[in-house]
Amino acid sequence: MKPEFKILSPSGIVGYGFPEASFLAGVAKKPDLIACDAGSTDPGPYYLGSGIPFTNASAVKRDMTFMLKAACELGIPLVIGSAGGSGATPHLEREVGIVREIAKEQNLSFKMAVISAEFDPKFVLEEHRAGRLKPLGAAPDCTEDDILQSTHIVGQMGIEPIMAALKDGAQVVLCGRCYDPAAFSAPAILKGYDKALATHMGKILECAAIAATPGSASDCMMGYLGEDYFRVEPLNPDRKCTPLSVSAHTLYEKSDPCLLPGPGGVLDLHECDFVAETERMVRVTGSKYIKNPNTIKLEGCKVAGYRTISICGNRDSIFISQLDDIIEGVKRRTRENLSADFDYSLDFIVYGKNGVMGALEPQQNITSHEVGIVIDAVAATPEQSAAVCSVARSTMLHYGYPGRIATAGNLAFPFSPSDVKVGAIYTFSVYHLLETEDPESLFPRTVIEFKEGDEV
Repeated sequence: MKPEFKILSPSGIVGYGFPEASFLAGVAKKPDLIACDAGSTDPGPYYLGSGIPFTNASAVKRDMTFMLKAACELGIPLVIGSAGGSGATPHLEREVGIVREIAKEQNLSFKMAVISAEFDPKFVLEEHRAGRLKPLGAAPDCTEDDILQSTHIVGQMGIEPIMAALKDGAQVVLCGRCYDPAAFSAPAILKGYDKALATHMGKILECAAIAATPGSASDCMMGYLGEDYFRVEPLNPDRKCTPLSVSAHTLYEKSDPCLLPGPGGVLDLHECDFVAETERMVRVTGSKYIKNPNTIKLEGCKVAGYRTISICGNRDSIFISQLDDIIEGVKRRTRENLSADFDYSLDFIVYGKNGVMGALEPQQNITSHEVGIVIDAVAATPEQSAAVCSVARSTMLHYGYPGRIATAGNLAFPFSPSDVKVGAIYTFSVYHLLETEDPESLFPRTVIEFKEGDEV
């Protein structure tokens, strides 16, 4: 019988932080692997499109220092997925730079594989023309211009590139865009553990202590993988795992409660059991894996325009009671006063009315005594979006409406300048599955070796 394969998951994303005491409690359990996810598409297309990481470099360095030192002291692998947030080349390069700093400062010795996940748009275009790209879910099909105008296109690697890097002797594996569970499951699968259980446990561990109660992505979780089960427990004594919390997290970020598709297959959870082993630990059995043709999820982004916003507020009950009509009037007046010979979009996000859910908001009656308004103008150039926002803001500020008493202005501005040029905005231009017979070859890797902090 195989011994348990123990995995320490420090946090939901590198840079989110974790209590030092929780991390040290995990290290004391002598894990066989430290793994951490580092990215997501949750923050939207901007970070991938712009190449700017959505995690703070200082926070990432703090977390990575703990992880690298522990991996070197224990002599175990450290695997990081979706480095820098979106896993494109500039995100990956920043994380490599941070690792270099830490290795130098801490005099660490290790071999690191850096796995690229960025795809050349010309290659993607060839695959598109060959019919090997299919839209994912409800995403629209892409055009050739969508592909060529993409600033960055990444592929979501599965376990194969990570396993290859470990086979070649890498102790630290730094991945570009990566399937979330893969950083956790690949080393275990390489050791011969069940693919379904390893993937399911990776699905739980990639968000760290979110699967505990109270949940948190900024605290540590431990996983124990056996031959026909896995167990999970938080490393902070103030948290606990329950069958409800772990099974609920299994449903997290899924379109189907029992099926979780990923690169090359589907995790089938129809027959899973979640049993409390202790007050703080849950045992899971019954996960199955259905092999499918190999596909890689591609994510690409392109510039969609430029945004200018103005943030303001109002607490006049007469104004608030007529807000829908006022907004329509301001939009109409802006169009007339601007006489624009360019296309633009103008939106008013109203907090205190339907700012969160928009048209899906079931409560139509405004009950708040004040509202916050974000005037949102998007156009093809920064100057055009600024012009639209300026005219809309000044129009709403002085807009006349029935019953109006004060004429000094309808809006209160918390900031000066009132208009903020956000800059370029991005949209997903590629959100497709790419069919492939060799999922490892699509993700080239380089090797960097450190000896007492110096590259050799």
